Amino acid sequence: MVAPTFHIAMYPWFALGHITPFLHLSNKLAKKGHKISFLIPTKTQQKLKPFNLHPDLITFIPVTVPHVDGLPLGTETTYDVPDTLHALVMTAMDRTEKYVEDLLLGLKVDVVFFDLAHWMPSVAKRLGIKSILYCIISSATIGYVMSPSRQLQGREVTKTDMMVPPLGYPDSSIRLRAHEARAFADMRVMKFGGDTRFCDRIFISFSRCDAMGFKTCREIEGPYCDYLESQFGKPVWLSGPVIPELPTSPLEEKWAKWLGGFRAGSVIYCALGSEWNLKKNQFQELLLGLALTGMPFLAVLKPPIGAKSVEEALPEKFETSVEGRGVVHDGWVQQQLILEHPSVGCFITHCGSSSISEALLNKCQLVLLPYNGDQTIIARMMSQNHKVGVEVEKGEEDVFTAKSVSRAVRDVMEEGSVVGKEVKDNHAKMREFLLNKDLESSYIYNFNKKLQDLLG
Repeated sequence: MVAPTFHIAMYPWFALGHITPFLHLSNKLAKKGHKISFLIPTKTQQKLKPFNLHPDLITFIPVTVPHVDGLPLGTETTYDVPDTLHALVMTAMDRTEKYVEDLLLGLKVDVVFFDLAHWMPSVAKRLGIKSILYCIISSATIGYVMSPSRQLQGREVTKTDMMVPPLGYPDSSIRLRAHEARAFADMRVMKFGGDTRFCDRIFISFSRCDAMGFKTCREIEGPYCDYLESQFGKPVWLSGPVIPELPTSPLEEKWAKWLGGFRAGSVIYCALGSEWNLKKNQFQELLLGLALTGMPFLAVLKPPIGAKSVEEALPEKFETSVEGRGVVHDGWVQQQLILEHPSVGCFITHCGSSSISEALLNKCQLVLLPYNGDQTIIARMMSQNHKVGVEVEKGEEDVFTAKSVSRAVRDVMEEGSVVGKEVKDNHAKMREFLLNKDLESSYIYNFNKKLQDLLG
């Protein structure tokens, strides 16, 4: 009996860190024969085109992003602007509601996958289709910050509230420091897109969708997924890690040549995502910390706040001091291929979910340097629960030093380090588990089966 296939629409939040995982999931579902209409900002199509592995089944549907006062002309995604303007990008996305509704009607889709567009479940209901919230934020974070048990306190959630997990949360060891708790409490009530508070946007999305999907495994986040299922009274589907297939193109020659000049496992690769603009003093502390290790390093960083280029923000005489062993690069790189290069022995990451997944598949050791939000909870989960990495120690107000960066690297890299041995052993076990050839196929099979049951 031939399994039924459906017409699926994808409409992720206008951030590359969200769009890319949606496309990876689309590739897996296309393999099952489903037709995918991927709604994407017009100019952003070109950036994603190489990652569409099934162009016969996955069609990019261009969406013109409305201009919003305060955004530079031509802004499409959060990558185009500093994080202080991300709320306006959300406003622009919200203004596509009527256009997207007309698109979905014309496309005659069966189901739509979304994340931050909280109006999507209502649109889907009007069209007589199903809506799936596919969340690339960890279930551990959603449960900690946005669970209904926090909403039911009958008052605004305070910094003190956020320092401890909510009622019924499955892991009492995950706690936030004062400055982190304050940031989460502030984030909950900030206006994110027009007059909609961030916590309301998330709560509405989870409460009104037909099912919730997470890019994770039961073996890593099972208790948190069960907690959310009971809290929201909605089915939770797990897609597994949705490991992207390796690019068919080889590593760019200049990086292959540079990395090839160092012994196996000796290079530090540092990348903090496409959206984190460090303050200048933290940018310099990070680079000084890399230099302090004495190891070769490749740092892929955006210019810090207030600087037009990374070069103008480098510490004094920095280039001379690290000549021949240190490179600071502003621009896109083939991260998957860099992480699997035998010379790379350590990865300093901001703990974005995609970066963590890619890192766990490789042998390089993890140093965790979270920026905000989901990254903080992921860092705690990876360092305290699973013990597969070491988090950089920070002081008040999220400040780290060159010494704390260097110390974290030494903890995971130095021979004889007790912490390093435990981390390496645990990382090796998790890598073996994730590379099991049956793991992904079983998760995608079950995810697809739940989709068929919902739409059948």
